[in-house]
Amino acid sequence: MKTIVMTLLMVYDHPRILLAMKKRDFGKGRWNGFGGKVLPGETIQEAARREALEEGGIVIDNMEKMGVIQFAFENKVQLKELETKQVEVHIFHVKSFSGSLVETEEMKPQWFHIDEVPYHEMWPDDKYWLPLFLAGKKFTGRFLFDHADNTKILDSELNIVAEL
Repeated sequence: MKTIVMTLLMVYDHPRILLAMKKRDFGKGRWNGFGGKVLPGETIQEAARREALEEGGIVIDNMEKMGVIQFAFENKVQLKELETKQVEVHIFHVKSFSGSLVETEEMKPQWFHIDEVPYHEMWPDDKYWLPLFLAGKKFTGRFLFDHADNTKILDSELNIVAEL
């Protein structure tokens, strides 16, 4: 099984967090951070910086890795021919950025107070790991989603760690 490596940047300046509404492709209609696939020849950090610029027009000044989560998608209907695609997401806390935050063809950014995070319009796993992130905890985890219904978590594990 091939693992796709991705980045996710969460711009967080207590008590505000910057989320962006995904306007197209996979994840359309959900609030998320900026991020995407690591391209051949890029480091994870280079990919994170590129995605922030492409999706939100911002240049990352300072970021810290806070989490790594493995995601897999399983179609329960076809258990005999199990096809699971695995995604490894490296989650960063963006502490500062420069440039002008802009809406792009892919993302519409908006600041939220941490008491008003729209979990009901985000990926279902976010409600488990995002509170750890907001509390300054580092974490690793895994989530198995039903491929036919990517709002349904079939199995999960989440651990607080000292270092990544």
